[in-house]
Amino acid sequence: MIQELFDLSGKVALVTGGTHGIGMAIGKALGKAGAKICVNDLSAEKLEECKAEYAKDGIDVYTLVFNVTKEEEVDKGISQIENEVGPVDILVNNAGIIKRIPILDMPIADFQQVIDVDLVAPLIVAKRVAPGMIERRAGKIINMCSMMSVYGRNSVSAYAAAKGGLKLLTANMCCEWAKHGLQINGIGPGYIATSQTAPIRENGHPFNDLVMTRTPAARWGEPEDVGNAALFLASKASEFVNGHVLYVDGGILANFGYVKGENDLD
Repeated sequence: MIQELFDLSGKVALVTGGTHGIGMAIGKALGKAGAKICVNDLSAEKLEECKAEYAKDGIDVYTLVFNVTKEEEVDKGISQIENEVGPVDILVNNAGIIKRIPILDMPIADFQQVIDVDLVAPLIVAKRVAPGMIERRAGKIINMCSMMSVYGRNSVSAYAAAKGGLKLLTANMCCEWAKHGLQINGIGPGYIATSQTAPIRENGHPFNDLVMTRTPAARWGEPEDVGNAALFLASKASEFVNGHVLYVDGGILANFGYVKGENDLD
C-alpha cells in the first residue's frame, strides 16, 4: 500500500537543533509517520519547551544536550541515543546559524563559527552514525542545505560558503556510502514563514515584497512544506534518490527573474 512507503514505525530519527521552526516541523512530520524522534540542543530549557510542543501532536520526543561541533559530545550523545532509544536510522542535520555581516566587517572568528556549525558539524554527526548504517545496509541522512547553496546574497558570505560546501559534501557522502544502502540527500528551503522571519513578512516590508513578487508560487513557504519533503527523503519512497538537493522554494530558483504580473499570461 502507498501508506507503507511513508511508514517510519520502528525507526529512530535524530533531528539536530529540532527545537523550533523548520527543525520542529521536520521532527513532527517524521514523528507522525511513526518514527521515534530525538532532538538535541545547547539549551536544556529549549529542550523542555519543545517537548511540550511535540506533545501537542502526540509525539513523545527524546531530548538531550550536546554541541554538534564537538566530536566528543556528539559521540557521547549518540551513544546515549543508541543505548536508550536505539540506533539512528534517520539523521537530519538541521542545526545551523547565520551571521549577516558584510565581508569586510566580518571577524574571521565569526566566519569560522558559521562554517563549523553549518558545514563541519554535519560531517561530524554523519561520520558518527554512518558506520552503523553501513553495517545495517540501511540509513537516511538529510542535510539542510539552502537556496544559498547555489547563489550568493549580500552580507551572508559565511552562510553561503557553508551551504555551498554542504551541497557538495552531500554529493560526496552519496558517492562513498550509497553502495552500502544509504541515501544521502539535502533539502534547500526557500523563504519560510517562521518566527525568525516574522518581522520581515509584514506587508510593505521591502523583503516581503521581494519574496512575494519573485516567487512564482506568490507566497512564503510554511515549515510543514519542508517537513513533508523531509518525510519523503526519510521514507522508502525515496530509495533511489541519492546525492540530490530538493529545493522547497515555491519555484524561486527555477525563475528568479519572475515578477508577479509581468510574466503572467492569464
